[in-house]
Amino acid sequence: MSSTVRVGVVGFGFATATFHAPLIASVPGLELIAMSSSDPAKVHAAWPQVEVCESPDALFARSDIDLVVIPTPNETHYPLAVKALAAGKHVVVDKPFTLDAGEARDLIARAESAGRVLSVFHNRRWDADFLTVQKVLASGDLGRVAHFESHFDRYRPQVRQRWRESGAPGSGLWYDLGSHLLDQTLQLFGTPQTISLDLAKQRDGAAADDWFHAVLRYDTLRVILHGSALVPELGPRYVLHGTLGSFTKYGLDPQEDALKLGGRPGGADWGIDPRPGVLTISSGDTLIPHQHAGERGDYSRYYAAVRDAILQGAPNPVPASDALKVMQLIELGLVAFRDGRVARVGELG
Repeated sequence: MSSTVRVGVVGFGFATATFHAPLIASVPGLELIAMSSSDPAKVHAAWPQVEVCESPDALFARSDIDLVVIPTPNETHYPLAVKALAAGKHVVVDKPFTLDAGEARDLIARAESAGRVLSVFHNRRWDADFLTVQKVLASGDLGRVAHFESHFDRYRPQVRQRWRESGAPGSGLWYDLGSHLLDQTLQLFGTPQTISLDLAKQRDGAAADDWFHAVLRYDTLRVILHGSALVPELGPRYVLHGTLGSFTKYGLDPQEDALKLGGRPGGADWGIDPRPGVLTISSGDTLIPHQHAGERGDYSRYYAAVRDAILQGAPNPVPASDALKVMQLIELGLVAFRDGRVARVGELG
């Protein structure tokens, strides 16, 4: 068996240039072979050794590609993944997986039939702050958790000319950032009982939702997921309250900003968040706050696990079945918003 997975990437947009290409190149046992692009000069300026194919179909037809990565506009994920699987490739699809649960189920069936690994790039499972939240919950220091609040807010007051903000199918913050928050919530707490959702277009000229507020109900736990593009003064990223204490964390994981500046995983400071959280624990009638240092984040762990899943049959780091659950909640949230009601999970089948 080969010790290298040869990788082809569809397109050279923001997601490829910022996330996928640098992360793939940082993982031993992955070799970035080719990309499809209509602008070879742009690709070669950043990745001179990478071959450029004129179309995704030409990329899929290459016999020297084992794994195809699809970080393209959301409405293209399904048709491109269908073609890549039909060409016998393993496939990584950027989040959100598809436009709806029906497309997700079909891709899962096709991958199973082809005997290929199908994974979804929910990279924020490897955020430093999310890994810290997991550790805090596992410690039991908070007791029984009653309230979990997760914000992904930014200040981007100007609407940009890009597909994510176009109003096209799969655009808007609920698909873009809501998919991250839903995946993290499912990892922490499992499937909720109900979901309600409010959406808004708050910026001048907005064509897609740029604000969302979702409430997920569990037995005694309530989960609030919130995202906005119009927050000049950022509040906490995470807030957790339990019967024995609370945990609060400000600031986003530093990896995205580092990648935008040309940083690469592997350095001594990679994935270290300099902003500690605050863990407040009750001691009798007294509440005692402590600074709580974060875990180290590392998005490259995702691609290392994909490599091992392909070469060794190791567990898929984000199985498509996990991403299907995210798509079901995205879709059900939209139903709840459209009907102005609380939707019970499972009612869509």
